[in-house]
Amino acid sequence: MARLERLRVYPIKGLDGIELETAELLAGGTLASDREFALFDADGEVLNGKRTDRVHDLRTDFDPERTELSVEAPDGERVRFDLETDAGRDRAADWFGDFFDVELTLERDRTLGYVDRREMGPSVISTATLETVADWFDDEGMTVEGARRRLRANVEIGGVEPFWEDRFVGEDAPAFEVDGVRFEGVTPCGRCVVPRRDPESGEPIEEFQQRFVEKREETFPNWADADAFDHYYTAMLISRVAEADRGKMLRVGDSVRVVDD
Repeated sequence: MARLERLRVYPIKGLDGIELETAELLAGGTLASDREFALFDADGEVLNGKRTDRVHDLRTDFDPERTELSVEAPDGERVRFDLETDAGRDRAADWFGDFFDVELTLERDRTLGYVDRREMGPSVISTATLETVADWFDDEGMTVEGARRRLRANVEIGGVEPFWEDRFVGEDAPAFEVDGVRFEGVTPCGRCVVPRRDPESGEPIEEFQQRFVEKREETFPNWADADAFDHYYTAMLISRVAEADRGKMLRVGDSVRVVDD
């Protein structure tokens, strides 16, 4: 039976995610706490894993109830920041600025978050997709949790086949509902440099993209609309939540069903 297996948000863009049992859908269509904060340099450019592999040197945790960020540096230094206050965000920005050796500010957006595609909604992947990708790189020691941390999806669906999420893009694509909350597919998620790196060490897998594309093409599901994909370096669906369902809650364990209009 298809179900909502996991919910994961990334409170500070580019840093570690946290798992939730429940998540509210914001009016903008994204999940509460997802990319709620982001580090920006003096030119207004965001600092994330696409820009520097040093993000992998940090371990972070976030308490959404207290709006508290915990950081562990490679040398063992541990710091905490109250991101609810201007002073706490300034302290965090100064600390990260020293670590990354660039002047930074830590900005907050409670209504939408600093997601890459600001007109779209949560990212969706199936557990079976993560298992398949991990199997492709088993020789390099990739685990399912490692694949999960590399691909960084918000919504994980269990009890379905690999690349189940591919069916929701293209002409006449269906939608799906999570306990009545309607998700429509917008676009397949083209991948960047981040998935090739080990989320702990930052070490890259050699020829990752080439090998990924070869495997993706070999196993591309015959029920997916190939015309909706510009290339095979894709994994994950970028969705849009129906406006009428924004403000509702998602819960781990919720049932999932495909709906054809």
